[in-house]
Amino acid sequence: MFKHLREEIDGIMARDPAARSRAEVALCYPGFHAIVLHRVARYCWDRRWHLMARAVSQIARALTGIEIHPGATIGRRFFIDHGMGVVIGETAEIGDDVMLYHGVTLGGTSLNQGKRHPTLESGVIVGAGAKVLGAITIGRGARVGANAVVVADVAPGIAVVGIPAKAVVTRDRVETQKFMPYGTPCGDIPDPVARALNGLLDQVSTLRRRVEELESERGDAHNSSVYETSSVPNGSARPDNGVRQPVSVDGGPAASC
Repeated sequence: MFKHLREEIDGIMARDPAARSRAEVALCYPGFHAIVLHRVARYCWDRRWHLMARAVSQIARALTGIEIHPGATIGRRFFIDHGMGVVIGETAEIGDDVMLYHGVTLGGTSLNQGKRHPTLESGVIVGAGAKVLGAITIGRGARVGANAVVVADVAPGIAVVGIPAKAVVTRDRVETQKFMPYGTPCGDIPDPVARALNGLLDQVSTLRRRVEELESERGDAHNSSVYETSSVPNGSARPDNGVRQPVSVDGGPAASC
C-alpha cells in the first residue's frame, strides 16, 4: 500500500516548481495526504470493509478538502495541485501521471449502480473548476481547460475548453511533451463558437453571391425574351398585351364600336 509513496512524491516535485523538498511535499501538500488516505480507504474497500473505508475517506475530506470515494480506481503518480474542492466519484478510473487542479469534479449523471463516472487515461490534465460528467473517456494526453464542462468523450491528445467543452487545439507529438498549466492553452487559441459563426457567415456570403448571379442571368434572359416578342419580321409592331386584334373580312382592322 505504501510501496509507491516515494514515487508519488517524486512525481509531485517534477510537476510543481514550488516544491523544494520531499519533506515539504510529505508534510504540507494536501493532495499527497489525500492520495495516501485514499490508498488506505481503497485497501478497506477491496476487503468489503465498506463502512471503515467511507469513514477513512470522510476523515481525508475533513483534513484536506478533497473528497475521493474509496471505490475510485487511481493509478500511479497522481497529483492534485492545491486540491480544495476536488470530488472524485465511486466508479471513476484514473490512469498514471494524471494531474487535477482545485475545484475539479469527476461526477456521475446516472442513478444506476454500474459505471457512471468518467475514465481519465494516462497523462491527462484537468484544469481548475472543470467538471467531467458521466461515464465518458478522456483520452491519453488530453487537456481539459479551466472551468470547462465535459459531457462527451475527448480524443487522445486533444485540448478542450468551454461549456460544453469543444476541441480547440490538435496537439502534435512535440506539444504533448510540454506542460500545459491548468489544462488550458495559453497562446492565441481560436474560440470554437466564433469559428463556427465565421464558417456560417462564409457560407451565407457564398450563397448570396450565387443568388445575385442567378438573378442577373434571369434578368438578362427576360430582357432578351421581351425584345424578341416586341417585333415581327416585317417590322410592324405587335400588340404588347399579346391579344389578337379583330380583323374585317377584307383583312383590315375591324371598326370598333
